[in-house]
Amino acid sequence: MQLRFVASESTFDYFRTMRAYLEAHGKPVAFYSDKHGIFRVNSKDAAGGDGVTQFGRALLALNIDIICANSPQAKGRVERAFGTLQDRLVKELRLAAISSIEAANAWLPGFITAYNARFGREPANAKDLHRPLTAADDLDEILAWRETRTVTHNLTLHYDRMKLILDPTPLARGLVRKKVEVVNYPDGRFAVQFNGRSLSFRVFDKIRTVEPGAIVGNKRLSAVLEHVKAQQAAYAPHQQRGHVARQRPPNNLEAPGLPSKGRAPRGGVLAAPV
Repeated sequence: MQLRFVASESTFDYFRTMRAYLEAHGKPVAFYSDKHGIFRVNSKDAAGGDGVTQFGRALLALNIDIICANSPQAKGRVERAFGTLQDRLVKELRLAAISSIEAANAWLPGFITAYNARFGREPANAKDLHRPLTAADDLDEILAWRETRTVTHNLTLHYDRMKLILDPTPLARGLVRKKVEVVNYPDGRFAVQFNGRSLSFRVFDKIRTVEPGAIVGNKRLSAVLEHVKAQQAAYAPHQQRGHVARQRPPNNLEAPGLPSKGRAPRGGVLAAPV
């Protein structure tokens, strides 16, 4: 069993959790999951891609199968276990006086040991089918978000509303109109690679704030809203929506006879200052 507290359910958090599992136990034959969009492509009319999610691509590179629950009985069995853990964890965290994600993650290993000792059962077949990691299993490169982009004549490419500008090296000049890979690592690092070789680049961030119209999943909504709220609070007063500094004076229809924006009131002449 592998547990981890996170702010929202995402591919990167599954990468981090899977890495901890692989380093502790090795590679299993298969993972059993539900039909969440992280594990499989649920849209039949997907506009692009190869039909495999980022998590699925990582499993293929590690030679691990993924089995998505196809019956209510199978999914119910998983969800019942999740429900039991979620109910028990709330009470255990309260008793331990833990109120932060960092402290909770530090406390989890002891809970897992005690939970398995109390509720674990011996398997019918005691053979361990986990396979050890090999030198070819580069988890840093495998457990990363990878997308292909085309290099323009200006040695630029676009990724996540950013413009990446390649340094004009001889290798980069030969990649015009060719495909390269943009690699986004879980620790926040970026890389641009061609056939496994890293290319030097610089970033021009066109949009430094969260787009108000960006569509996010409901499991990530609270984290995104908190980020947007923090960004808006940092704006200058005249840039904050609803702030008194942004309120306009009433127009003539809203307040007849009251001067607005320096214009003379209806039926009168604006007096010059003395």
